[in-house]
Amino acid sequence: MAHKILLDTDIGYDIDDAFCLAYLLSQPECDLLGITTVTGQAEERAMIASAICQAAGRDIPIFPGADEPLLIPQEQTVAPQAQALSHLAHRLYFPRGEAIEFMRQTIRMHPGEVTLLAIGPLTNVALLFAIDPQIPLLLKSLVLMCGVFNPRTHYAEWNARLDPHATAMVYRAPVPVHRSVGLDVTGQVVLSAAQIRQRFQHGFLPAVLQFADVYFTHKDRAVFHDPLAAACIFDESLCTFERGSVDIELDNMDLRGRTHWQSDRFGTHEVAFTVNSDHFFQHYFEILG
Repeated sequence: MAHKILLDTDIGYDIDDAFCLAYLLSQPECDLLGITTVTGQAEERAMIASAICQAAGRDIPIFPGADEPLLIPQEQTVAPQAQALSHLAHRLYFPRGEAIEFMRQTIRMHPGEVTLLAIGPLTNVALLFAIDPQIPLLLKSLVLMCGVFNPRTHYAEWNARLDPHATAMVYRAPVPVHRSVGLDVTGQVVLSAAQIRQRFQHGFLPAVLQFADVYFTHKDRAVFHDPLAAACIFDESLCTFERGSVDIELDNMDLRGRTHWQSDRFGTHEVAFTVNSDHFFQHYFEILG
């Protein structure tokens, strides 16, 4: 049976969100129930998601979510890839203020069946869990591209840092399967801009490449952070996971959002610690066709 997926994304900043969406739209085992966007210019991010969905010939519900973190100022104020929208068909108007309720109703409609895949700051997910405390228990699983779990690391990963209080709320939630793919693992799956341009030439991928070309004006490669987190839902052999407990740093302002990992076979979190990069890229491009 297909995996029912809700995607929560900050598409439009780093290009890996767009590569992740392309993967989900191509994955025959994915029933993509909807997309919510998060962080600065959430509506422009919804337009980017709409452009990719339309290029793929898919009509997916899309809802702009929270523009601002729960308690701290916004660091990610714009979606630079929105400048490519002028070249692509996309929706212009989206329901505002309905993202959290859409997530809530969708999960309640399919209890125990939905995987919530969150690949941006966790503001929307934290609001969802706060508004309806039963939702974590009604999920099949929560999969995050979030954190960095090497104990020698002394910094906070971007998604965790942008809304650390939301991150803390989400890691405390009693989800049946609470899985994280962190920066120390995703950082191992990298392709050059030239390799990506060569591979994204068929189907709807040239539309994705238009957003990538904006990103490549200041980068010569892309790290497939978010696609790896997504792909692990469908092929668990891509990464090895360990069980333990994750706490989020909130007291030290310079390290807010840092993920503290403690191995524990009875812990409530699963964290990726290794990845087979060759296997990942073989899987990814087989799905894209």
